[in-house]
Amino acid sequence: MDIFYFIVQQTMFFAIPLLIVALGGMFAERSGVVNIALEGIMVMGAFTSIFFIHFMQDKMSGQLLLILAVLVAGLTGGIFSLLHAFASINLKADQTISGTALNMFAPAFAIFTARMIQTVQQVQFTDTFFISKVPVLGSIPVIGPLLFRNCYITTYIGIGIAIAAEIVINHTRFGLRLRSCGEHPQAADSVGINVYKIRYAGVVISGVLAGIGGLVFVVPTSTNFNATVAGYGFLALAVLIFGQWRTKRIIFAAFFFGIMKTFASAYSGIPFLKGLPISNEVYKMIPYIATLVILTISSKSSQAPRAEGIPYDKGSR
Repeated sequence: MDIFYFIVQQTMFFAIPLLIVALGGMFAERSGVVNIALEGIMVMGAFTSIFFIHFMQDKMSGQLLLILAVLVAGLTGGIFSLLHAFASINLKADQTISGTALNMFAPAFAIFTARMIQTVQQVQFTDTFFISKVPVLGSIPVIGPLLFRNCYITTYIGIGIAIAAEIVINHTRFGLRLRSCGEHPQAADSVGINVYKIRYAGVVISGVLAGIGGLVFVVPTSTNFNATVAGYGFLALAVLIFGQWRTKRIIFAAFFFGIMKTFASAYSGIPFLKGLPISNEVYKMIPYIATLVILTISSKSSQAPRAEGIPYDKGSR
């Protein structure tokens, strides 16, 4: 059972940031805007929030500091995503090019700014956020060791975001309007829905969640930030596509890829994997091989929003 608990706990570390970022991508793309800038937004969110932790950890520590850093990451991601929203919605620019430009800009900006402030590009922080056992809940048989031991508060934030996303996208008026703008914006406009505002909201929500996802990825896996999130933004796009732009499927896809990432990164702690005559490099390839295989299989049944990636022109009815 200890090995099972270990696998589940490690899966949470990798699956939760994927889940948050993929759900962010869902909000943008269900509104009709392709957001491949998730990687760059994650970098920006992680950069500002880790810098915040770096400068504030002497003044405060523990979960309050992490929660404030989550807010900083979300705010940064939301502001940075406005660049993509303006280019895609107002300027009607190619959304792939706009997203690629942000992906290239973000790590360069993080490296330049870090070196300007502290002469080195790595931003160090002390991990004071690890929760060895949640009081009371950690003592519950089976569930306690699975979810409430050896964890971070970001795990529960991610689960809360997933529940909120399901409610917002499928059970609210805003969610209905968002989906209509991604399927048939002309019809939405004809009944008085402001397509531009809804798409802006979708992209900004996407940015907020991607920014938070950047921090949520870095904190459990490292004690420094080096202007990279290891391609997690692109892996989140794969999760989004595999999940067919639907909340419940995205949750399943995120945990599937999380398990693959656990096998790749923590195989040495899993006896039956450690004993296999497979090199370290092969294990590291597992998540990306799985991505290629899954996307190849699922691409034929892809059900992307119909108006995804198509700039809306009010005068082109």
